[in-house]
Amino acid sequence: MVLLNVKNVRLNYITTRGIVKALDNVSFSLDEGETIAIVGETGSGKSTLAKVITRSWEENARVIGGEVIFEGVNILGLSEEEFRRSYRWVKIAMVPQGSMNSLNPVLRVVDQMIEPLLLRGIPRIDAIKIAGDALESVGLSKDVLTKYPHQLSGGMKQRVIIAMAIQSRPKLVVLDEPTSALDVMTQANIMNLLKRLRSKFKLSYIFITHDLALASELADKVLVLYAGKVAEFGSADVIYSEPKHPYTQGLMSSVPTLREDKKLSFIPGEVPSLINPPSGCRFHPRCPFAMDICRREEPPLVTLENGHVVACWLYVKG
Repeated sequence: MVLLNVKNVRLNYITTRGIVKALDNVSFSLDEGETIAIVGETGSGKSTLAKVITRSWEENARVIGGEVIFEGVNILGLSEEEFRRSYRWVKIAMVPQGSMNSLNPVLRVVDQMIEPLLLRGIPRIDAIKIAGDALESVGLSKDVLTKYPHQLSGGMKQRVIIAMAIQSRPKLVVLDEPTSALDVMTQANIMNLLKRLRSKFKLSYIFITHDLALASELADKVLVLYAGKVAEFGSADVIYSEPKHPYTQGLMSSVPTLREDKKLSFIPGEVPSLINPPSGCRFHPRCPFAMDICRREEPPLVTLENGHVVACWLYVKG
């Protein structure tokens, strides 16, 4: 059953240098219990897409088109009060980028965890029990409730943030680079924790990362963004084994593997300015297969077998 359906979302940032076209007609769907990994270089629009889904965009952001349909409801059409009361930290939760720095250093963990529960009218004693149970579900003692953030390690703080996200038993958790500031061993522990929580609570994840190897640990589907647009979308098995878009192929070629001896390569150049993006396909200045039509016209989204979608003129018949 489809849990989330993002349709043609467009978002601009208003800046002193001009209008930044951060998201341009981005679409994808997510079923219940699935995990979708959203990958791409810095500046591709990954975190901005997360902010649209959680309605946490900055003041200078303008959603100028599209829908985000969650359980049949377009949540972009709700008032802020309706979304806060019924969806934020209730049905949709988020583990933000740099989440270890999201904890207030002068407040105990308990006060930060129970705040969204108290706002929903849950009595304090019940809220404390819910928070303690959530900590235990991520492998921490209830004693952590009495601690201040500076008394916790990086991995413990990350687990506290994850506990805050799941304590209301949401349907969807948005994970924005949840392991980026952690060492390799702690990363592995957090990824194993996320797998256990997904199975135990039947969660759906949106996992945002630039680490393709890490994404493969969780992903059922992969959405590849480039310069605010969808480059490729499909099942993780197909995209990892047979990437179609030249950008996805470049990303995969830059990832070392243990099972095969392959020559690593890189994508030349950098992500273009989204104030004045290139004409036609936004990837054409860096693409080894660019044709004249790529420079002139924006490629359509082409649907291949098994619902695999790619935005590239190489796959347009004729």
